[in-house]
Amino acid sequence: MPTETKPAETATPLSTATVDPAKRITPAQSLEQYTGDPNFMTSLARGLAVIQAFSQQTRQMTISQLSVKTGLSRAAVRRCLYTLTKLGFAGAEDGQRYSLRPKMLTLSHTYTSSNNLSSAAQPILERMSAQLRESFSVATLDGDDIVYIARTTVNRMMSVDLHIGSRLPAYCTSMGRVLMAFQAPEDVERYLSRVILTPLTPRTVSSTEKLRMLLRNVRRNGYAVCDQEFEVGLRSLAVPVFSPAGKVVATVNLSGNAPRMPVMDMQTRYLPYLRAAANELSVFLR
Repeated sequence: MPTETKPAETATPLSTATVDPAKRITPAQSLEQYTGDPNFMTSLARGLAVIQAFSQQTRQMTISQLSVKTGLSRAAVRRCLYTLTKLGFAGAEDGQRYSLRPKMLTLSHTYTSSNNLSSAAQPILERMSAQLRESFSVATLDGDDIVYIARTTVNRMMSVDLHIGSRLPAYCTSMGRVLMAFQAPEDVERYLSRVILTPLTPRTVSSTEKLRMLLRNVRRNGYAVCDQEFEVGLRSLAVPVFSPAGKVVATVNLSGNAPRMPVMDMQTRYLPYLRAAANELSVFLR
C-alpha cells in the first residue's frame, strides 16, 4: 500500500498563471471549424457561448466585456442578450450589466432529472455524507475539464464554491485524473500534447512527463489521490465508475482538509466506501 505523504508544507498558493492571449482560443474561434456546415446553427452556438461566459467570478458583464470574453462581435452579443432577455434567461437591471436569471436553472434541472447517472448519484452521495460526515462528488469528463453532476457538501473547504455544473481542470484534480487515465492511449497522448499545466499551487504537476506517469499509476491502482494541487489544504480521492461495456463514464470523489485527512487514512478508511458507491452507480448504467 502506498506510504503516506509528508505533511503539507506551509506555502502560499500561487496565483493562477495567465495564458498567453495569443494562445487562448475564444469560443468564437472554436466555432470556425463548423464553417460551411449547412446543418450547424451558428446563432444557437453563439447564444450558448454567451451563456457560458458567465461564472462565479463574472456574474455581471457588459456587452463589451462579453464580446472580449467570447470573441464575438458586439452586435452578435447584443442580439444574443436581446433574445435571452426576451425569453427570461438573462437581464440587466441597469440596462448595461447583464446577468443570468433563475430561469436558467430549468436547463440544469432538465439534465439532472433526465440523466440516470446524475439522478442515481445524488441519494448515494447524501447517504455517504450522512454516515461519514464528509463531502462527496460525482463528475464526468467534458473536453479537458470535469463537470460536477452530483455533489454533497458537509463542510466547505475550498475557496471556490462548487456545485452541480461546476467545471474544473482535469490535470490537477483526482476526478480529472481518473477520467483521463482510463481514456484510450491515443486520446491521453492528444490531451498531453495540448494541456497547459497552469500552476495553481506549489504542488501542481508541472510537466507532461510527470502527468503521464501519474495517469499510468492511476490506471494501475484504480484510484487517484490529489494532494493540494488544485488548492493548498485540499486533498481528494477518486475512483472510476464503469459502464457495462467496461468504459469509465464517471468518477466518485471524496474531498477533505489535508491536515485532518492523511493520505493513508483516505486509502484505508474511505476507499472501500468510494468503490462501493461506484459499483452501485454502475448498476444504473445497465
